[in-house]
Amino acid sequence: MSRHTAETNIGIIGMGWMGSVHARSYNAVKDKFYSDGLIPRLVICADDVAERGSEAQARFGFEEITTNWMDVINHPKVTVVDITSPNFLHREMVLAAIAAGKHVMCEKPIGTLPSDVAAVYRAAQKAGVMTFTGLNYRWAPHVQFAKQMIDSGKLGEITNYYGRFFTMYASNPLGQLSWRFLKEKAGTGALGDLMPHTVDMASYLVGPIKRVASNKQTIIKERPLPVSGRGTHFSVGEPDDPKGEVTTEDYVGAMVEFENGATGTLEVSRATRGPQLENGFEIYGTEGAIRWSFENMDDLYIYLPDGSPEREGFVRLVSGPDMPFYSKFQPGPGNNMSYDDLKVIESYHFLKSITEGKQLEPSFASAYEFAKALDAMMRSWESGGWEEVREIA
Repeated sequence: MSRHTAETNIGIIGMGWMGSVHARSYNAVKDKFYSDGLIPRLVICADDVAERGSEAQARFGFEEITTNWMDVINHPKVTVVDITSPNFLHREMVLAAIAAGKHVMCEKPIGTLPSDVAAVYRAAQKAGVMTFTGLNYRWAPHVQFAKQMIDSGKLGEITNYYGRFFTMYASNPLGQLSWRFLKEKAGTGALGDLMPHTVDMASYLVGPIKRVASNKQTIIKERPLPVSGRGTHFSVGEPDDPKGEVTTEDYVGAMVEFENGATGTLEVSRATRGPQLENGFEIYGTEGAIRWSFENMDDLYIYLPDGSPEREGFVRLVSGPDMPFYSKFQPGPGNNMSYDDLKVIESYHFLKSITEGKQLEPSFASAYEFAKALDAMMRSWESGGWEEVREIA
């Protein structure tokens, strides 16, 4: 049987953990979505550490490597630029790629502040390029199934939503004072790093957010200064190392009101002890409820009462081939999927946008939508009250 194939020439900027995940995902698309005929071609990668670029070439098959990210932007064969660099570099790199007429995939956030996101979104709109934002958690089969349940009305009218993203990557007081903890580099802390996932999930499942009331907290107020040549920004310092002030927040909480009348609470923290990666939600409707957490990605808990005693409580539903995308990775129920699998699904949809000439989500439009909510939260920090979600000037 013959199949139509479509080749896409890709350049990736930043070959740390996330750049490696993206490269691996593009290669996996050819296998997992073979029948679609998508052929991503890894043309060039850039990293300011030459050894990382060389390793990426050997591992993933890039045709060329460079230490200058503009070489990816300017490469005549590259039609797609994929950006996985530190957050504070995203705006400059994305705008350069857009100006060169390239399609762009960028990990969230596409700018450090909501105003940066607005500028990038509008530039992409004007240029007419295809865009995609790294928000892979929405591609979990059970999240997709939950979306189908909500849209079909099985939960009735949604009354309230609880979303959270609790992780421990900054819970150690000796974690070095990297750029993530500095306002002049990162713009914000947990708000820009974790809240985009939480707001995107809430908006995707329930609908647009109308207004918010938010607070923030810096739990660990000083950290050891980084020592040149000692590890990465996740590295731990010594108790006697010189300390510097943390100028971004560790925790953000928000009460939200959705445009459809539902209410909710969103919480994110990078310094909460206990949860390793507790990215999840609870959704309550007039006819039932569902809850899910990424730490147990293949389990969905559903409450759909029918009047019988055995249905009076949550029922655990295990992932299986009936769930969206699951059968692309596993043949039978109960076989666990992974974070990387979600990135493969994400890469597939981005490539499909380009080859079919039809913008799929989450594009930079989705990034702009959650940026508007983040902007309202920042205004709420100043006003101490409710703030409307509105266009960003």
